[in-house]
Amino acid sequence: MILSDVQHVLNDLKIVASYGKEDIAMVYLAESKNGALIEFVESVQPPIPREKKWVLIVSTMDGCPVGCAMCDAGGYYRRKLTEEEILAQILFLVNKRFSTHVPVEKFKIQFARVGEPALNDHVLGAVEKLPQLLEAPGLMPSISTVAPIGRENWFERLLEIKNKYYIGKFQMQFSIHSTSQEQRDKIIPIKKWGFEKIAEYGERFVQEGDRKVTLNFALAQENEADASVIMRHFAPEKFLIKITPVNPTYRAVENGLNSDVDERGLVLKHRKFVEELEKNGYEVIISVGELEENKIGSNCGQYVQRHLAAQRKLENSYVFVNEN
Repeated sequence: MILSDVQHVLNDLKIVASYGKEDIAMVYLAESKNGALIEFVESVQPPIPREKKWVLIVSTMDGCPVGCAMCDAGGYYRRKLTEEEILAQILFLVNKRFSTHVPVEKFKIQFARVGEPALNDHVLGAVEKLPQLLEAPGLMPSISTVAPIGRENWFERLLEIKNKYYIGKFQMQFSIHSTSQEQRDKIIPIKKWGFEKIAEYGERFVQEGDRKVTLNFALAQENEADASVIMRHFAPEKFLIKITPVNPTYRAVENGLNSDVDERGLVLKHRKFVEELEKNGYEVIISVGELEENKIGSNCGQYVQRHLAAQRKLENSYVFVNEN
């Protein structure tokens, strides 16, 4: 694929709505020529300027077949997005702010808005072609996955691409959410790798100079979090722990999930979990974004199409969605 091929698809990407604030985050709703309704996001982290850090969050599917307990994007699933549709989201945002030259020190592209990336082979093609399409020294792709069973070849190919193009500049993240396998099955209702297989893959993924693999917990007070389970399976030299709030989504409310991370970034019920991990040499990141992103609908698990379709609206999220 050459730039002109993607540019053709980009021209066929029709922006039908946008929501948010330019100095925090913007959510775009676009329709592709093939009829997919696609959401994607750009965000900054005040007071850090865009030239220092810029994050794009793109979709890999039209809807999502997984249906995680805290994610609003799992209400329907139509199809996987093509490689061109994935790249068109990125190029739209890049063209809006810069050109194919992106002078950003940390330019993160997360394949995490809508869809499970490991279920779509086209994600691999998009990740592989980015260095050819963009002049971006700070480029860092980020894959966040629940590790579906049966996609071993996908993960092996991703490892090859990382080793070829992105040593030291790739963020691999596995969504864990609970240390109980039974509870994980309820939160993430598809067949997925167990901790042993995630650990084995992560050990091979992290080579000299690479970033550690992230184990992500969208931590609810109702979730089980046992530090001994993490210590039994994952080496602190290869894995770090990221804890995020359960954002105010329709699905979280429906499933009775209450965030264990408050707006100050303090872990409440599971503070001992964090302390034990840190005591045993693990890097633990408590990641709380801008609270206004909940109102914009740009945070993890949020999905503006679910909000637009809802008859009974949430009071503390998606506030800006109806303003445009």
